[in-house]
Amino acid sequence: MAAAIWGMGTVVIKSTVDEFPPSWLVGVRFLGAGIILGIATAPRIAARWRENPRGHLRDGAVLGVMLFLSYWANSTGLTDTTASNSSFLTTLYVVIIPFLGWAIIRKKPTRFNLAAAFVCVAGVACVAYGGAEGFSLRFGDLITLLSALFLSFHVLYTAKYAPGRSMTLLTVIQFVVAGVLGFIVGGLTEPVPDFAHLSPETWVSLIYLTVFASCVALGLQNAAVARVDPAQAALFLATESVFGVTFSILLLGEALTVSSFAGFALIFAGIVISEYLPLRAEKKEQEQAALAAETEAADMEEADAFMR
Repeated sequence: MAAAIWGMGTVVIKSTVDEFPPSWLVGVRFLGAGIILGIATAPRIAARWRENPRGHLRDGAVLGVMLFLSYWANSTGLTDTTASNSSFLTTLYVVIIPFLGWAIIRKKPTRFNLAAAFVCVAGVACVAYGGAEGFSLRFGDLITLLSALFLSFHVLYTAKYAPGRSMTLLTVIQFVVAGVLGFIVGGLTEPVPDFAHLSPETWVSLIYLTVFASCVALGLQNAAVARVDPAQAALFLATESVFGVTFSILLLGEALTVSSFAGFALIFAGIVISEYLPLRAEKKEQEQAALAAETEAADMEEADAFMR
């Protein structure tokens, strides 16, 4: 459900950015989500805030800047690319993260990460292939790739800051920071939306992005990952791009070329290789180690019985 809500969110943004500028869209979405989530969780986060206000504010502000850059790039990219392309290109953050982690925390990528990167690059090449026109990525595609890069930084630094912090409080702070930045950048670089004359469809889109694509989907994700095996959770969340393409075809009438379809399939395969296979291999190794330990213990008991 979380993946479906986010996939639908891409379609909603695509249908909204022509009337509502990207920076303002990010501002309204995240400031509204931060206020709603803050009010809903106020009793729980108040105590954590009193414990360490400076640490939470500093870390939440850093994450808020990264969150703003990611969604600003994503929303801006949708002014010049299809929702289908955006859905799959954004999910490349899953493949980028291991290589950024190598640079930031000195953890080398695995063979699965390298294979996933190779497959995803092939997928992007297929998306960029324009038939007789050759290979080309539009401005919207390139800035969407930039969104994936910023999202990778956001995920890595979230993992870095999470220990000893209230994730709910960090989420509220980063939502508010991202929202405020959206209003600042929008005020400096974009025309002010005419809120008094927005269409009902635009208001519905803003409500959907604020309430469902931010607050509700986040709650669903947190509830799910606490109850589902990480490998399964990663694979389910990766279907966000599949939902995005499906809704793009059904609701926006977007048509897929053969090369685009092949590219999306390769990118999704790369996501599965990067997210699911390493966790599956690790789980298998743990099971084999546990079995070996049980066998060794049984052999020792048999040897002791023989000696007795």
